Amino acid sequence: MMLKSWRALTLWKRVFIGLFLGILIGLGLHYGLGPEKGGMIAEKWIYPFGEAFVNLIRMLVVPLIATTLVSGVITMGDPKRLGKLGARTLGLYMLTTFFAVWLGLGIGTLIQPGAGMGDLISSASGSIDAVNTRLEAGKNAGGIVDRLLAIIPTNPINALADGDVLGIIFFSVLIGVGILLVGDKGKPLAAFFDSASEVVMKVTMMVMNLAPYGVMALMAWVMGTKGLGILSSMGKLAFALYLACFLQIILVYGGLIVKTILRLPLARFFYGIADALGVAYSTASSNATLPVTISCAEHNLGVDKSIAGSVLPMGATINMDGTAIYLGIVALFAAQALGIELTMTQYVMVALTATLTSIGAAGIPSAGLLLAAVVLSVIGINEAQATVIIAFIFPFDRLLDMMRTATNVTGDVAVACTVAKWEGQLDEEVFRRKSVV
Repeated sequence: MMLKSWRALTLWKRVFIGLFLGILIGLGLHYGLGPEKGGMIAEKWIYPFGEAFVNLIRMLVVPLIATTLVSGVITMGDPKRLGKLGARTLGLYMLTTFFAVWLGLGIGTLIQPGAGMGDLISSASGSIDAVNTRLEAGKNAGGIVDRLLAIIPTNPINALADGDVLGIIFFSVLIGVGILLVGDKGKPLAAFFDSASEVVMKVTMMVMNLAPYGVMALMAWVMGTKGLGILSSMGKLAFALYLACFLQIILVYGGLIVKTILRLPLARFFYGIADALGVAYSTASSNATLPVTISCAEHNLGVDKSIAGSVLPMGATINMDGTAIYLGIVALFAAQALGIELTMTQYVMVALTATLTSIGAAGIPSAGLLLAAVVLSVIGINEAQATVIIAFIFPFDRLLDMMRTATNVTGDVAVACTVAKWEGQLDEEVFRRKSVV
C-alpha cells in the first residue's frame, strides 16, 4: 500500500522528498559523527549511488540528442523552416542571456558579495593545486573561436563517442536535412530514427523513476562532506546568485516570455517543468537533465516533438543564462574582494565576455566556475589572483551550480514554448490543462 502511494506521487514530489531526506541524512552524518568521519561515509558509501544515477542519465544524452534531433528535423518537412526556426531560437537565447548577465551585474553591485572577503580568500591557497589541474584541463578546450570551429566534427563517430554535443547537433541536423532532400528513398531511415527516438524516451522515463534515490544520495553527499558551512562561508555570494537566478526565472522567463509574449498561465508553466527543475537542481547538469526536459515540454506543455527535439538540445548546449549570471557576479565578487573599482567600460566588457563565454560552457557540473578566469582577466585580475578566487569558491560551487542549472533549464523550456507557438506547434490545450500536483 505504501509503495503504491509512493508511485502515485508525481515525479517532482518524489524528487523533492528525496532532496529533503538527503539533506537530513547528510547533516546527520556531518554533525552526528563529525565532519571527518561523516564526510568519509558520505563520500565513500553514499556518493557512488548518486554518481551512478547521473551516469545513467548521461548515458542517454548522446542517443537522445542524435535520435530526437534527426526525427525533429524530418517532422518539419521543409529544410527552409529549419533555418527560420534556428534563427528564432538563437535570437531568443541571446536575448535572455543579455537580460541574465546584466541582472547578475546589477544584483552583484547591490549586494556587494565580495566586500570584506579579502582575508578569507587568502586562506584558499590550500585548494590552488586542485583548481590549477581543473583549469589546465579547461584550457585544452581552446578559446571561443576554437569552440565555434569545433562545431563541425571531423569524425562524427568520434563526436558520438566523446559526447561532443555541438558536433552531434550539427551532424544530426545535416542527416535530417539529407533524409528530407532524398524524398521517398529516405523514408526507411526516417522511420528508423522516429522509432529510435520513441524507444530512447521510454528508456529515459524508466531511468527517471530512479531520480528520487539519486537525488537523495547526491544531497546527502553534499551536506555530509560540507555541512552547513557551505551556506555560511559563501552566504552573500550564494544569496546574490540565488536572488538573481530567481528574478531571471520569474521576471524574464515568467513575466516577459510566458505571460507577455505567450499570454499563457504562469503557474501551469512551472507545474509543467517541475520534474525537470527537480532533476536539474540535484544533478547540476543541463545535459543530464535533457531527457526529462524534453519529456516535460512535450507531454506537460504541449510543445510539438519537432520543436522539443531540436530547440531543447540546442538550449542545453548554448543557453547558459544561469552561468552568465554567475560569471558576472563572480567578477564583481573578485573585484570587490581585491578592492578594484570597475568603470562602466569594464562592466560592458564583463557583460560581453560573460555572454560569449557562457555560450561555450559545457552542460556539466562546475563548468561555469572553470570559465571564470576568462571573465576575471578583462577587469585586470591576473592568473594567480584568479586561481585564488576560484580556489576559494571551488569547494562550495556545487550548491551554486545547482541553482544556475535550474535557471538554464527553465530558460530552455520557455524558449521552446515560444518558438513552438510562433511555428504553430504549441498545443495550448495541453499547456492549460489542469495539472495533477
